[in-house]
Amino acid sequence: MSTELRTRLEESLIPPLVALLVALVIGDLLILLFGQSPSTVYRLLLEGALGNPYGFAQVIYKTTTLTFAGLAVAFALRAGLFNIGGESQIAAGAFGAAVAGLMLPAGTPWILAIPLCLFAAAAFGGAVGWVPGVLRTKFGAHEVIVTIMLNFIVLALLNWIVTSHLHVAETVHTPDIRAGSVTPLSAFFSTFHGSAANLTILFALAAAVWMWWYLFRTRRGYELRAVGLQPDAAEYGGINVGGVWIRAMTISGMIAGLGGTNFVLGYKHYYEEGFVGGAGFLGIAIALVGRNHPVGVVLAAFFFAVLSQGGLAIHAFVPKQMVEVLQGAVILAVAVSVPAVRAALIRSRRVPAS
Repeated sequence: MSTELRTRLEESLIPPLVALLVALVIGDLLILLFGQSPSTVYRLLLEGALGNPYGFAQVIYKTTTLTFAGLAVAFALRAGLFNIGGESQIAAGAFGAAVAGLMLPAGTPWILAIPLCLFAAAAFGGAVGWVPGVLRTKFGAHEVIVTIMLNFIVLALLNWIVTSHLHVAETVHTPDIRAGSVTPLSAFFSTFHGSAANLTILFALAAAVWMWWYLFRTRRGYELRAVGLQPDAAEYGGINVGGVWIRAMTISGMIAGLGGTNFVLGYKHYYEEGFVGGAGFLGIAIALVGRNHPVGVVLAAFFFAVLSQGGLAIHAFVPKQMVEVLQGAVILAVAVSVPAVRAALIRSRRVPAS
């Protein structure tokens, strides 16, 4: 193994593993405070998430939306922007997919219906992401403030549209998609005892592959990363920084918008108020834990999905907020220990062998 490859592997694997160990130690102490055995709690958590077909399928379902959310945040962060609008972008994408599905005739073949719904989801999510990109570029408005405000505005607007024009039940949701040909997305996992898992996970993995290719194998990706590292130097080098910001926020919104298809196309087949459930905000943590790399984001999304699903099996032993505390411990451990471990690795390489 070459020295360069070994160095890259060490910097990629050792810091996250140390952070995970730190988080587990924190979790052990918290579990002991509640008078429970850490090994028992962790065993039940893993059995609830991975020890049965239904639990594992639910992990897949949750991983799908979280992957899209994490990729969206990571993509914007690569350009030096902080997209906190995942909640509204996912909801807008879901609404777009639902509207497209309602407009299609019932007999539309799946090979046409699914791409059209995906396109609508990306377009609606991208439109919400485009707004803060333009406001940042043209008027200097900080994208954090704009995306936070857009969360309230977009969600309220969607709820008004559904309630006023598409309301069909006690809960706020649209009618079912008439193009029933989108159901093949949920057919594969239908045997997992009614699980919500569906083949939208393939779109999430494809998005991760595309993001890796775009960031590290294209000129546009190089420009985006250059702007994220040093916008002044990038502009001096001839890169249109404003154009990169707009493009980054738009694509980030498109990726988040596709996350809404997991619920609309693969599970319920309609848009419903409140279905996002905080996934957009959790995407921030996933991007942080995944170090803004597509592969890391997918792994982090799976890890958080395991915690979420497994947490349902440990409520009898520890408070339900325990899972949220564990998630916070992981985030803090990554934020604190990863830079420290990485700096220690760099120092160790500078020390000459005796």
